[in-house]
Order: sequence, then C-alpha cells, then structure tokens
Amino acid sequence: MKRIKVIVVDDSAVVRQVVTALLESDPDIQVLAAVADPILAMSRMANQWPDVIVLDIEMPRMDGITFLKKIMAEHPTPVVICSTLTERGTQTSLAALSAGAVSIITKPKLGLKQFLTDASDDLTAAVKAAARANVRKLQPRDKLTADAILPAVDTARHAMIQTTERVVALGTSTGGTQALEVVLTALPRVCPGIVIVQHMPEQFTAAFASRLNGLCQIEVKEAQNNDRVMPGRALIAPGGKHMLLRRNGAQYFVEVVDGPLVNRHRPSVDVLFRSVAKSAGANALGVIMTGMGDDGAAGLLEMRKVGAQTLGQDERSCVVYGMPKEAVKRGAVMRAVPLESIAREIQAQMSL
Repeated sequence: MKRIKVIVVDDSAVVRQVVTALLESDPDIQVLAAVADPILAMSRMANQWPDVIVLDIEMPRMDGITFLKKIMAEHPTPVVICSTLTERGTQTSLAALSAGAVSIITKPKLGLKQFLTDASDDLTAAVKAAARANVRKLQPRDKLTADAILPAVDTARHAMIQTTERVVALGTSTGGTQALEVVLTALPRVCPGIVIVQHMPEQFTAAFASRLNGLCQIEVKEAQNNDRVMPGRALIAPGGKHMLLRRNGAQYFVEVVDGPLVNRHRPSVDVLFRSVAKSAGANALGVIMTGMGDDGAAGLLEMRKVGAQTLGQDERSCVVYGMPKEAVKRGAVMRAVPLESIAREIQAQMSL
C-alpha cells in the first residue's frame, strides 16, 4: 500500500521531533518534512505535495488559520490541526474547523512524552482517516451500540400520536461544522425545533453553538438538561455527554446524560436518533450528514421504521461520505439530498 505522505508544520522544534517520530513509527505514514512555519511549508510543498498536513495554529510569519484558508482555496488538502486547546484558543480552533480542517488533536502545553504515549493512536488514526476519508472508513472493534444508553424501539408496538409539535434531528461528524453552518444560517426564524449531535470535544461545543447563534436567525445553544425543544431553536449536544429527546404531552425536551462511548463517540448520533424514534415517531425528520464511520445509521433506520421522514446528505456535497453511505446501505435513508437543500427540507416539515 502506498504510504501516506505528511508534512508537519509547527514552530516548536520539540513538537516537530516528537510528532515526526510518532507518525513515522507507523509503517503506513511517511513524513516528507517537518517545518517551522507555513512559508517554509509552501516552499517544501512546491516540490512534493503531501496527502495530509499536520498543522499548528499559532506560528510566526503566517498563522495556521491563514495558511489553512490559502490551502483550501488553492489546493484543497486534508489538514489535521494539532493545537493546544486553551479557552482563548478554542475560538481559533473553531475557525479552523469552519475553514475546512478535517479534525483537531489536543496538544498539551507540557509533557510531550506523555502526549507521545497517550495520543499516538489518535494522531495516526486522524492522519489515516484524513488521507482516506473518501475511499474507506475506519471500523473500530468491539464498539458499543445505543443499547448501552437506552433500549431499542419496539416497532411492532410503537405508536405515536401526531401532534402540532415537530422535531428535526441532525447527526454529523467530519465536515459537519461547515455543513451545519450552511444549514442553520439558511433557516428562517420560524422553523421546527432541532436537536443536533456533532462529534466534537467538550471544549468546543459551547463556543461552536455561540458562534452559530451569532450567525443565524434561529437560536442556537449548547443543550442543557431539560432544555425545551421548540420552534426556532436548535440544541447542540454538549461534547462528552449523550443527548436524548424526551416528550411530555405535546412538548419535547432534551435529557443530557453521562454514559459509555457509543460507536466510539459521546455524544452519539445513534443515541439521539433512537431517542427521537421513541419520543417523536412519525412527528420527526432525521437527517444524517457528512462524517466518517457509521454512527447514526442504525438510529436513522429505527426512525424510519416508526414513520419518521429520513434524509441523507448526498455524496457530492459531503466532505466525507461515510455516515450517510452506511445509512443508505442499511435502507435508513428515504432520499439523498445535497447540503444546500437540507434547510428547505426542514422548512417543509412545518407544513406536514
């Protein structure tokens, strides 16, 4: 198999040395160069273009965000951000995700030896996923299903009374930060209540929701336990917690809970979708969007079986056609639609 060619861009000589050694310990990865700033990186890349760039954010001469935007505009290339997640840096890292970074790996301020020990699998997996996201998925072993959080829907007995309250459930992962911005900013103030799982570390979700709230006509917030799901509001599951939809009479609210990783994720799309199948039934619309892996495919199928409408983002508009592809394969998706049509589909739910 062809080795994945990587360039590491970080102004710390120690980080360059450690990350290079970490990546090259994997026989599938070749580090072409490890350079101190984006200007040097561009010079090196003129001779041989990498498959993946591992990029720091704060660097001299040109910061990582500027470099990322330049790369995405001129020669789109998978980028893995390797950054310290400080409170101040969280906003910058969100900007990186919005600009097109595939994923973010936590880089500690101190203890690089521990970083090498603890994060080696995460970083090599992130590089491999970035390089091959459009051609294959990583299939983790012994992964838990949504059964670990709540029991499956009994579709034979399940009956949900139709109400005037409708709910939309969105699930996404890699590429989802940009995709959600496209969808949510296109929605008018009057639209169904929305619940969202975006695979994202807990340091990011509050800032991500706040950023979207400033861009959208609707209210967007990081979900808190017992938050009401109502028209004109989108609730994003907090990182490190599962989010479930519950129903009280004709109203919906969310429950935010601890629990094990499901499909290697917390929050998990499958957990959300299963809870929506249980609590909303045919009153719901489920949409599975860009992302790597298969989280959400089983839950979306459960939603379809109880009468919910289900959509999958089409391959052309996905950054990574993994989660929607798996949902299509299982028969969970009623229609595949481009990203730019999802907001219109959500608005159509108001007339059902």
